[in-house]
Amino acid sequence: MRGTQLSLVPPESALTSTAQGAVFTRRWVVDLVLDLAGYTPDKNLSTLVAVEPSAGEGAFLGPMVERLLASVANQGGDVRDCGKALVAFELDGLSTERTRALVRAELRKHRVPEITADALATSWVRCGDYLVDSTSIEADFVVGNPPYIRAEEIPAEQAAFYRRCFPTMRGRADIYIAFFEAALLQLREHGTCAFICADRWMRNQYGGGLREMITGGYALDVVVEMHEANAFEDEVDAYPAITVIRKRAQQTTVVAAMPATVENTAKSALTDALLSGGVGPSVPGLRIARLDRWFQGDTPWPCQSPEQLELLRQLEDRFPLLEAYARVGIGVATGNDGVFVTKNEKLVEPSRLLKLAMAKDLSTGRLCWSGQYLVDPWEREGLADLAAYPQLAAYFAEHETALKRRHTAMNNPRNWYRTIDRVTHSLAAKRKLYIADIKDVLNPVLDDGETYPHHNLYFVASEDWDLEVLGGLLLSAIGQFFVESYGVRMRGGYLRFQAQYLRRIRVPAPNSVTLNIAGELREAFRARNRDQATAAALVAYGISPTQLEAAIGHR
Repeated sequence: MRGTQLSLVPPESALTSTAQGAVFTRRWVVDLVLDLAGYTPDKNLSTLVAVEPSAGEGAFLGPMVERLLASVANQGGDVRDCGKALVAFELDGLSTERTRALVRAELRKHRVPEITADALATSWVRCGDYLVDSTSIEADFVVGNPPYIRAEEIPAEQAAFYRRCFPTMRGRADIYIAFFEAALLQLREHGTCAFICADRWMRNQYGGGLREMITGGYALDVVVEMHEANAFEDEVDAYPAITVIRKRAQQTTVVAAMPATVENTAKSALTDALLSGGVGPSVPGLRIARLDRWFQGDTPWPCQSPEQLELLRQLEDRFPLLEAYARVGIGVATGNDGVFVTKNEKLVEPSRLLKLAMAKDLSTGRLCWSGQYLVDPWEREGLADLAAYPQLAAYFAEHETALKRRHTAMNNPRNWYRTIDRVTHSLAAKRKLYIADIKDVLNPVLDDGETYPHHNLYFVASEDWDLEVLGGLLLSAIGQFFVESYGVRMRGGYLRFQAQYLRRIRVPAPNSVTLNIAGELREAFRARNRDQATAAALVAYGISPTQLEAAIGHR
């Protein structure tokens, strides 16, 4: 990767400043990040390389210089030997000069001769693009607050360049994703990347590549959620978190959530509490959990609260996935609902119409079919022969131009009248649970084998479960807890109830649920009584109401 980056020449449209993405970090937060990273004066910092990727006004660099000078004094060293111990990048020329002046002033305050101070400030603070110029530097520490610049705000040619250099910067990723990847690539063995940054990447789709990179070759040591704490000089829209990532095998992970009052806590007590995983000094309001196992691959990291993660891990360890005893899938996508979905029951041959369940049909908590049909081009063996169905053939011929414009038709010109998804007719006759996407709560609804799902519905079918009992488990607060843990809330507070999240729900084995609890769950499902379902589910899962409340109360 490093060689690939060095072979690329930045385009002329390169960024000239990260000021638009600058968010200045409070001093107590800077000190905490440096402490958690291990960049402390008790080490011989002059023999190590620390990098600040986006120096800005020196919020991190100033304290790093202080710590380096204290380390030199502790070791009895000479500051003139520290020319390579610090590297800070800044795109903006004026900011670079201001930061160099800050460094010179700090050095002069510690009685460093002026000529040495000038040389070190010039050596340490570089005017350039970190994502381009840092790739040949091996670092023991990469520490800071990377800039927040959305992809659409970066010149197109430059954004394309960054994406070529840093493959984890995908989709609608903010530029800080590239900063993470560049920092991790710089690390020497046992080196540390410690950033305070927006935490969206831990759960969003665009962060999948970065999560996979970290879990594949690094260790996530510490995650500190800072949603309530006053971490920055100005208010920001993003929810921040501190992440400490080391280049070594994954061990335990400390997950914590900061209270708003933490700024008044003694720095040493706060650091000790976090590094000890809650075994050290008690800090009022600070919530901590130490997890023995972290996530794998590109799966989202549900880091909303330590209590949530503790319960989630416990349930994951004790219970099988929903798909161990059920099938989770999505309904049919057509590519043109205006043609394929109709209420006209005489439009084509009756055998070519399939009752279609829509999301709006579930609004009452029961399936109330709205009269929509799928104009069905499929038979069991494959696409229907239009010659055998003259009405269907005439109808599709009427809309041939629109149907052939679809991507699926252009990829399969001979099958231009197919729907995007193939219809599995046996599914229509199966009992199944429907779950609508983009809702505020998990609301499973039973279909007794009367309809086929539209693509805005997910279904759960099972030969092992009494679906009303399973529906009671999913209706409960524990079912909701799983989706809230794995999923991401959209604007307006809505959740995506997608198959990727539903498949990760854990449920007891069907034969492990007692007849009494199964009856309670069935009754709760029929009555749409979430409280009753939750009470029964707590017994089925073997967890206490207090434990669940602690987990969901801090989401």
